[in-house]
Amino acid sequence: MDNFDKHILSLLQQNSSLSLAEISEKVGLSQTPCWRRIQQLEKSGVIRKRVALLDSDKLNVGLTVFVNLKTNQHNPDWLNSVNTFANNSPEVTEFYRMSGDTDYLLKVLVPDMKAYDEFYKRLIGQAGFSDVSSSFSMEQMKYSTEVPLSYC
Repeated sequence: MDNFDKHILSLLQQNSSLSLAEISEKVGLSQTPCWRRIQQLEKSGVIRKRVALLDSDKLNVGLTVFVNLKTNQHNPDWLNSVNTFANNSPEVTEFYRMSGDTDYLLKVLVPDMKAYDEFYKRLIGQAGFSDVSSSFSMEQMKYSTEVPLSYC
């Protein structure tokens, strides 16, 4: 990955709707080599997909909940069951297996506490947890989907 690729990625992370002509001009390459680089970045999986970022408040899912899960069941069937639940729950926007005191972490978007309570009841009915702890975001201080490019 060279500086042209990094510049292309930086531009696409900021605005994936830029035209090829705009990207080419900003990067300093003609359109054909620029397009080839973008295609190669997509083919190699560096660019996974291009999406629109939506405003959760304007879409009535302004309550962000971080759910810490602990379990005594560390086996593939249990993990598959929880993974299936998370992937089939549109409220779950992120799902991580963690090290430390928390085994799994969910980021959940819902309209209000009542909707979270309904989600919570579905969650605890899904699989055996030794502890479920929820933290409610009061204010989003920073949000970015941009991956740091200085390490590649």
